[in-house]
Amino acid sequence: MKPNFKHLALLFAAIITLHSCSEDDEDNLNEAAPVIANFEFGEGSTHSDEPVAYKGSDIHLEAEITAEATVASITLDIHGHDLELKEGEVEWDFEQVFDGAEYIAKNPEFHEHVDIPMTAPAGEYHISLTVTDANGNSTEIEGHIDIMEPITTSEMSIDETVARGSDFHVEFMIDAVNGIHNVTVDIHAHGLEVAEGEQEWDFEQEYEEGLHGETSAEFHKHIDVPATAPAGEYHMLITIEDENGNTSVIDTHIDVTV
Repeated sequence: MKPNFKHLALLFAAIITLHSCSEDDEDNLNEAAPVIANFEFGEGSTHSDEPVAYKGSDIHLEAEITAEATVASITLDIHGHDLELKEGEVEWDFEQVFDGAEYIAKNPEFHEHVDIPMTAPAGEYHISLTVTDANGNSTEIEGHIDIMEPITTSEMSIDETVARGSDFHVEFMIDAVNGIHNVTVDIHAHGLEVAEGEQEWDFEQEYEEGLHGETSAEFHKHIDVPATAPAGEYHMLITIEDENGNTSVIDTHIDVTV
């Protein structure tokens, strides 16, 4: 019987092909999961690596990724847990999959900025970065960041009562990461009886000297109360505005006596 060389050749080629595919599959299986290094995040405007950012600003995030197989996607997740919502605030979570051409590579560098709404509650947020490669291998790295108010004030020292015809003092510290623009004081009353010789008193003044542009400053003022002001309770609003237009309001009262 003559050997069928054609069939033998086809069989040999098939064996070679199967062996080659088997090796390729084994190589794919042996490729390690991506490695994430130097994961840093912080205030966006300064590219800080301190884990702190501010409402109304952004978070800078950066990481070095080493991958034996091509990266298929990078997922970023930012969320808080049981943060107290103040008036005007809305719960904020962020999740995005980054799969643009700059990240579909073997060793991409992750660099993004994420905006923080001014309505987000302040507090500690959990951050996770997950890198998945073309073989389905994935690696996750985690961290925490404190999202803070752009304007904070210390406990205020203020005279609770003041005799008309004299003055009272107001004192507190201001920290504003974007710089202080000004401080406005508004004092007014509602429905106070105006006796003979008295005049309704409202006070509003804007303060900038020693404050404008400063990131930390003491507000210390003495405010005169006219001798003709009606006695009673006055409502007092102190509004601190920063250079980005963010505001923080202190709401208090003061009693004017005879």
